[in-house]
Amino acid sequence: MPEPEPVLRFARGDATGLAIPAHGDALRAGGEAFLTEAFQAFGSLEPDNRVTRITRLERCPGGSTGEKLFLSVEYQKARPHLHCDLFVKFSRDFNDPVRDARGKYEMEGEIRLAAASRLPGFPIRLPVAYFADYHHESRTGALITERIAFGAGGIEPHRPKCLDHEIDEPVAHYRAILRALARLAAAHRSGRLGPEIDSRFPFDAARAAAANPIPYDAQQLRTRAEQFADFVAKCPRLFPANIASRAFFDRLGREAGEFVRHEATVKRFLQSDPDFIALCHWNANIDNAWFWRDAVGALQCGLMDWGHADRMNVAFSLWGCLSGAPLEVWDHHLEELLGLFAGELHEHGGPRLDVAELNLHMELYAATMGLAYFLDSPARILARLPEVVDAVGPRDPMFRTSETVRNQLHMSRVFLNLWQTHDVAASLQRLLRRSSVQAPIGI
Repeated sequence: MPEPEPVLRFARGDATGLAIPAHGDALRAGGEAFLTEAFQAFGSLEPDNRVTRITRLERCPGGSTGEKLFLSVEYQKARPHLHCDLFVKFSRDFNDPVRDARGKYEMEGEIRLAAASRLPGFPIRLPVAYFADYHHESRTGALITERIAFGAGGIEPHRPKCLDHEIDEPVAHYRAILRALARLAAAHRSGRLGPEIDSRFPFDAARAAAANPIPYDAQQLRTRAEQFADFVAKCPRLFPANIASRAFFDRLGREAGEFVRHEATVKRFLQSDPDFIALCHWNANIDNAWFWRDAVGALQCGLMDWGHADRMNVAFSLWGCLSGAPLEVWDHHLEELLGLFAGELHEHGGPRLDVAELNLHMELYAATMGLAYFLDSPARILARLPEVVDAVGPRDPMFRTSETVRNQLHMSRVFLNLWQTHDVAASLQRLLRRSSVQAPIGI
């Protein structure tokens, strides 16, 4: 049995060269002296000012990666632009091997994005970054930002993922997120973020196309489709009629086998058009945004939790946002939302994307993610919440007790509904008829 990884206290940051704390106890040991040095090195605190007192430092529960803390401080010179209530996020969580393994790889892009958000004219709102650094070799990073005051000062309460039926105007909230995503992508593609942004976020199309393979062959996918059908038969009230039949899952099993046989072609296509590649948020679900009304009453948003921030196909970012949206949004507002994103992207200096082509990219990416991950949702759901078989529907109160189960159920429903209503098999055939996808990748 392998020896457990030793618990680090500090790691030398690649950007600032500072000894950055790896966890809350190390931050507590560094105290006000570390915070002063870190904030000054990052440029968020003037040389003639300092952190004089930590008034709060306690663990923040929840989340799927890294240790998180609530931090409150006092400054020698209180100034309007300095936030006293802060949020700390580490890439590591040495008390939870699962969270640690996931988080330590996700945060490097988030650290780079936090630094980039300080560039003049950055086009969207992020939590103000006070310190961000990462040690690549040990995958150890620390991010300190302002703490968003949900439910206060005109900011809406926090919106949990996959509970959009509890808020008014969910479509308006997704419009706000997509506008923000489009403005960021446009700022990158137009060059307004400066020439160094591409070196901060290098893009290798061939490597991207090879990432995250579907881990099953055709027969294994057919078996998983059959197992999903069994799950639906046990829990028919959790699924809409169009995907609740054994016939649908028989079709899905056949079509999934055809899809995985052409997986390499699909992924090559998704990385082959430079107009679709931009700096993006990978997971802009509604719970990773905060919302307020501007002076004329229009809904605005900022975005946080930028794990895996990178250059990618914008369709990946759209799926990352809309995968948590209600089926009503997918069934009745998708074309409008894709058109809004494409229009906003072009209006702010990005390339002009054809909405039908953007829809095709998103369909194929969502299908890849669904086959790679969400066909296994029944096993994950039953392992965590076996009483799901007694649920009265997808809005049963039991789903408030487990965010993981709620997300698995909801996103698998979105994937299956998309496969059925958009005819993913036909989209794959349209792609295969294109000779251009056989061309070498080069961006």
